[in-house]
Amino acid sequence: MSRLPFGPSAGKPSGPPSAPRQVTVGQLAAMIDRALKDALPTGVRVVGEIGQFRERTHWYFDLKDADAVISCAMWQSAARKAGFTPRTGQQVVATGRVEFYAKQGRTQFIVDRLEPVGVGALELAYRKLVEELRGLGYFAQDRKRVIPVFPRRVAIVTSRSAAALQDVLDTVGRRCPGLPLALVDVRVQGDGAAEQIAWAIRSIGMRHAELGVDVVLVTRGGGSMEDLWAFNERVVAEAIVASPIPVVAAIGHETDTTIAELVADLRCATPTQAAMRIAPDAAAHRRQLDSIAARLAGGVGRQIALNAERLRGAARHAAFSDPMLVVQNRVQGLARITKDLRRAAAERVQACERRLDELDRRLHRCRPDAEYARREILLRDASARLRIAMRERVRRVDIERPGRSLQHAIRQALAAREAGLLALARGLDLVGPHNVLRRGFTMTLRADGTVLRSAADVGPGELIRTRLADGSITSVVGNESDRVAVRDVPPARARSVKPRRKNEQAREQSADLAREQLDLFGGGG
Repeated sequence: MSRLPFGPSAGKPSGPPSAPRQVTVGQLAAMIDRALKDALPTGVRVVGEIGQFRERTHWYFDLKDADAVISCAMWQSAARKAGFTPRTGQQVVATGRVEFYAKQGRTQFIVDRLEPVGVGALELAYRKLVEELRGLGYFAQDRKRVIPVFPRRVAIVTSRSAAALQDVLDTVGRRCPGLPLALVDVRVQGDGAAEQIAWAIRSIGMRHAELGVDVVLVTRGGGSMEDLWAFNERVVAEAIVASPIPVVAAIGHETDTTIAELVADLRCATPTQAAMRIAPDAAAHRRQLDSIAARLAGGVGRQIALNAERLRGAARHAAFSDPMLVVQNRVQGLARITKDLRRAAAERVQACERRLDELDRRLHRCRPDAEYARREILLRDASARLRIAMRERVRRVDIERPGRSLQHAIRQALAAREAGLLALARGLDLVGPHNVLRRGFTMTLRADGTVLRSAADVGPGELIRTRLADGSITSVVGNESDRVAVRDVPPARARSVKPRRKNEQAREQSADLAREQLDLFGGGG
């Protein structure tokens, strides 16, 4: 019976097991490092979620998923090329290598390139710069300038070998062959392209008056986002904004949109469209000029015909056909006006004369010298009649009482008048209120000055004034149970009346009257 190649005892050691080889820590670390390098490829792409991101000079973070966590590091040189700053919780794709650090006993994933999941690094940088420039107002329409209709010269910023340049030249040559063009040869992709484009725009802006350039065209053909990235740099956008003349941008295909196009004063989908917007259409302008010339000729012809008809109508007017008739009509009208003016002037003069006569008569009636003369006549007449009356009175006295002179008669008459006057004064004094008050009586007045005749006419609290011979007392009416309140009682003042007899006053008045009469008759008859 044959034996099987392997039996139950196959593979068993024939003797006791051997002990493991003893190594140092450094040797074990070297073995781990060698094993990692031998077992893992040089470049590894890992998809994971950012965890515990720490930004120092270098970036330190974790890559994790539901099953494990890997410690990662990204050096400064690689971080500057990332185009974005990752945040905790963001899904990314990290490309790098695994390294073992013996001195720290740590295994780290060294990231050389980091991209967000779903969006490339260039796309993320593009969006970030777009938001930043929008916040600065670079895309505002009110900032952008109007493209001139007839530019003196157009400066084209592009590569000499670009296909877009030939499209622009062909289009401008068809539309407006006389438009001058100036080419500024720059790199349109690769390292240093953005700086050259920005330098060209700034140089044209500084010398645009000297060169006669009114518009700058920045253009190139289509390509990938990496190829067009020079037109997404901040330095190009700032140069376009700072340009003193309008900038037109036509970069890539219609679906490509660069930051330079967003900042430019005019964005065109293709270089051909940009050339059509900048260069005027000579044929269209020629047709427009022909149309304007035709309208101008028609308008001038109609105006000439209208003026000719007006001239013929004016020639038929009487002023030109028979000028003397017009002069005669004017002379007749002037004569009528002169006649009316003279009649009106004469009527006006007559009215003024009548008014003047009336005023003269009124003035004559009211003249002071005439009034004085009339009054003087009246006064003389009254004086004469008074003398006659007085002489008649004296004559009667002489007849009745012979031997008495005029002065004696006057004195006798005055004495009689004085006696009558004294009798009247005594009667008045007897019935006067002051004489009654001197005999001990009083007179009570209310606040309004009326005489109080009954106690029922006043009430409690009312102010009354009691007059006496030598003063007055002011008091307030109270109840029967109240005391009388006296207010503002002025000190009694006796009236300082100089004793003067009334007969003496009457005698003086009579003497004054007698003197006046004596003066009137010249001292007597």
